[in-house]
Amino acid sequence: MAVRKTIQIGDPRLKAENLIVKDLGDPKIKRVIKDLKDTMRKNDLIGMAAPQIGENYKLFITQPRKTKARKLSFTDKVRVYINPKVTKFSEKKNMIYEGCGSVLKGNLFGPVERPRELTIQAWGEDGKKFQLQCNGILGRVIQHEYDHLLGIEFTEKIYDYKKLMAREFYIKNIRNSKEQLSASKVTVIKLKDLA
Repeated sequence: MAVRKTIQIGDPRLKAENLIVKDLGDPKIKRVIKDLKDTMRKNDLIGMAAPQIGENYKLFITQPRKTKARKLSFTDKVRVYINPKVTKFSEKKNMIYEGCGSVLKGNLFGPVERPRELTIQAWGEDGKKFQLQCNGILGRVIQHEYDHLLGIEFTEKIYDYKKLMAREFYIKNIRNSKEQLSASKVTVIKLKDLA
């Protein structure tokens, strides 16, 4: 297991340019992917981007599942997105409280409005290009991690700073709210190989 230190907000590596992965079979890239998986799980997160472990590549992973902070009905496998590009955002938006391992080690949550649904293209861990259309918590975590590749923290998109809260308050009062659960529900997931 290779758990890496999670880079915290303010570190210039979170704002640095992220490089395109040119060789999908590069052993270093395979190690970064493994380290991301191990670090995401160890920190009880549902997604993580390479810059968060100090590796400035266009690469992130997602795995919506039950964690201490998230009580989800939807569980997904680990998905790897290499050189991702969002090709479509829905006009409809929704609000979900987000947290981040790079912001006070995941102990701060705030409301963020984002498009409800998106379509993204990327290369997977197997070296094949794919397209994914989705919504709910999967669409949300993709957008959150994609922002990391653009040097954007979720704190820059908080809808109302007066509603920032500690993790404990979020878990007690927001996590199981009707609004949070409804916005997190995954109803669209269409995966297509592009190879």
